[in-house]
Amino acid sequence: MKEEWKKVFQLFWSFFKIGPVTFGGGYAMIPLIEKEVVHKKNWVKSEDLTDVFAIAGTIPGAIAVNAATFIGHRIAGIRGAIAATLGTLLPTFIIVLVLCGLLSSFQENPYVESAFFGIRAATVALIVYAGIKIARTSLLDKATFTLALSMVLAMLIFHWHPIFVIFLGALLGILIIKIKEKLGMIVRFEKNDEEKEIKNKTDSVNQQVGM
Repeated sequence: MKEEWKKVFQLFWSFFKIGPVTFGGGYAMIPLIEKEVVHKKNWVKSEDLTDVFAIAGTIPGAIAVNAATFIGHRIAGIRGAIAATLGTLLPTFIIVLVLCGLLSSFQENPYVESAFFGIRAATVALIVYAGIKIARTSLLDKATFTLALSMVLAMLIFHWHPIFVIFLGALLGILIIKIKEKLGMIVRFEKNDEEKEIKNKTDSVNQQVGM
């Protein structure tokens, strides 16, 4: 029991540390969440975290809060989910309360304006970095790369709604897998997933022999 509560506190503290140093919203928090829960704590694998972010981005709410809830639940159940969520929300809540009282006084300060000028640029870098990290575990082959590129172009050119893009991506993903299975091609759901590749190769050979 003591170990369980220790892990719950660790979850709260890990996400509590991430919130105050992150500017730019949930997507900017992704690199820090990955560094904390994958590389420092070894709570989840990088591939599993990519799935968490994918799910967190498809449901209502901020992706960082959703991801924290998923991760917390996976590690320590309901108590872990509550602890991780509170750890993510509490710093922001406190900071916003403080800023509400100070912003009106410092809003026209040239140093403050200059600082936010740099922060906005740094935020873009964080979001791009997060996208690259997710791409490394999500773009598994030419099909997934083409699908991702097509979705980006569709949003830039036709201004498709993100929800429509998400559901269309899910449908196209199912279609691509079905086509690959029909053609006897190797189906990969994770990078470096050697066991699945061997299994699919064996199935493909067995299908050809059966024919």
